[in-house]
Amino acid sequence: MVVYAGQGDARRSMGLLWRGARTEDVRPGPKPALTVDIIVDAAITVADSAGMAGLSMRTVGEQLGRTGMALYTYVPSKNELVDLMYDKVLIELPTDYDLDAGWRTAATAWAWDHWAFYLKHPWVLQVSQARPVLGPNEYVLLETLLRILFATGLPPKMVKRLVGTLTGFVRGAVQVVAESRQAPAATGMSDDEWWYTRSALLMEVAGDFAEQFPLVTLLDSEQAYQMEDETVPYLEQEAIETFTAGLAVILDGIEARTT
Repeated sequence: MVVYAGQGDARRSMGLLWRGARTEDVRPGPKPALTVDIIVDAAITVADSAGMAGLSMRTVGEQLGRTGMALYTYVPSKNELVDLMYDKVLIELPTDYDLDAGWRTAATAWAWDHWAFYLKHPWVLQVSQARPVLGPNEYVLLETLLRILFATGLPPKMVKRLVGTLTGFVRGAVQVVAESRQAPAATGMSDDEWWYTRSALLMEVAGDFAEQFPLVTLLDSEQAYQMEDETVPYLEQEAIETFTAGLAVILDGIEARTT
């Protein structure tokens, strides 16, 4: 399920994202029972537990003990709510990386911080990057990564390209883990059940598999599919090792451009 940000009223959405001093906190008289922030926090809780498919104004209202209609005074629609919750949850990501040990150490820490963040909030991966939210926290994170990458000494145009390279790599790699964690509940079958069933049938229906795909078979014969820690689910460990290796190669490439 892909969700596109910025589908609501542009002025209302951008105004809420960049509202700065929150008027509900400085308004004279008793504070209202609900605020935009309370609603957004509840929406994040719903999305964390039920994903984007389970997010609606009704379910957020239920989380707060209210009706969905009670939320519309504060947030015009679910479209604006998605923008707000996406930008707000980004606050959890670190923004201060020590560059004393070098840009590569900082970039590595940045990548693993994002890995952990996406696994904590997998619904964020469903918000398409094709149309950014353009919220303040999104720009804070961009500023953070730019600070790390400008420390390489590479020119701005190259730095901009590297922002896309790193963010795309992290999101793509961690999505495999996020989806593998969700698969058993969504399909009613564990990863082990799925793989054992399908791989056994593959050998049955493709008896000449080794002849057709000699390089794939070579990987198996060289134990390339064997994981070091069998206590970690196979797909998750595979993704971690792939992420580690891929990140190192990308950073090696950046380092090579700086010399």
